[in-house]
Amino acid sequence: MKHLRNRYEFMFLFDCENGNPNGDPDAGNAPRLDPQDMHGLVSDVALKRRIRNYVQLACNNQAPNAIFVEHACNLNKKIALAHEKANHKIPSGNSRANKEAVYKARNWMCANFFDVRAFGAVMSTGPNAGQVRGPVQITFARSVDPVLSLDLSITRVAVATQMKNGRSTADYELQEAEMSEDTFRTMGRKTLIPYGLFIGKGFISAHLAGQTNFVADDLKLLFEALLNMFEHDRSASKGVMTARQPIFVFKHVGTDSDPVQRERQAMLGCAPAQVLFEEVVRVEKLVSNPRAFSDYAVTVDKRGVPPGVELLELPRDLNRLV
Repeated sequence: MKHLRNRYEFMFLFDCENGNPNGDPDAGNAPRLDPQDMHGLVSDVALKRRIRNYVQLACNNQAPNAIFVEHACNLNKKIALAHEKANHKIPSGNSRANKEAVYKARNWMCANFFDVRAFGAVMSTGPNAGQVRGPVQITFARSVDPVLSLDLSITRVAVATQMKNGRSTADYELQEAEMSEDTFRTMGRKTLIPYGLFIGKGFISAHLAGQTNFVADDLKLLFEALLNMFEHDRSASKGVMTARQPIFVFKHVGTDSDPVQRERQAMLGCAPAQVLFEEVVRVEKLVSNPRAFSDYAVTVDKRGVPPGVELLELPRDLNRLV
């Protein structure tokens, strides 16, 4: 299957109700905010993590759609596996792989791991499989309106204290018998936003797709993940997060009558990304304090789509992606 021959931009909407869409470790895991205007933020890393999790679940973490950056794993193990499979050996001791061996290992990684083909990866650690710049790039998602971050107190009616002497069940029972009921209560904190509608934007380069062999099936799997990534990522801290349909995809197809020149236009693009994002799709609130997706209006001005660009709405137009 040939790699993609079209440039794409896409815009997707998702919302969070009574949850923390993306905690900031440097701020006590409070929701990420732009301090200048108080709009909510969700990092590109958090979004790609959810895409990876969905693909790993949907494809059973099997090649060619295995996941390189898994939870709690040593990446060097998979880089070593690439050398074992592609070069039938691993560089010995502290020696580094030569250029040809790195090239073969990098190609093996692209062929077997979806996230390497899509997002790229730094694989120059350990045995060294080089670096890959992925064709799919996703920005920080940003809320349409300012969000209110709440810091709430919670109570736990149990403790997890350590025993100074002894660790048997009887020792713990004796400790419980000597404690008053009030001492079992511990206080904690929980941060959330009541509601926020977020806009995420992404870009797909046809030229970089050729370097990693990112093909049509990969593109469909990417958008399948974007549509379903929150359905299998539920937790009390995240509240209710929902991917809102449709995903708006701008496919560059070209305008020239000559097929060769039209393919070149489709790969390079026929309009700047900001024109597509700012002049075609608009999201406006209908009430002063939105608390649901129905409090917004999403409008599409198809007359604003430039020549040489097609507007697709997923999942309805999934078969028109390529």
